[in-house]
Amino acid sequence: MKGTKVTFETGKLNYSSELMRALAHPLRLKILEFIDDNKSINVNKIYSNLDLEQSITSQHLKILRMSGVVSVEVTGKYHVYHINYDVINKASFAVNRFVGKA
Repeated sequence: MKGTKVTFETGKLNYSSELMRALAHPLRLKILEFIDDNKSINVNKIYSNLDLEQSITSQHLKILRMSGVVSVEVTGKYHVYHINYDVINKASFAVNRFVGKA
């Protein structure tokens, strides 16, 4: 029996794995939920309300930003974060499709 050739587009595979990595961490999900509850929020309010260290919060936000899950708007000295719902919806659809729920 001849095996099926498996091929992936490297760019899409790399992006997908970074996106899933970003979404698979409990603390990042907690940060996303907090941003979602507030629609947009500055980093100071995120770490103070979630009782996190500023450096830890910034590291997690960087991963979310680099994966496209959140965007940041710099307003003066504040960094205001917003969720990119298109990315979240596509990731949710892909995961549900993969596990047979779409």
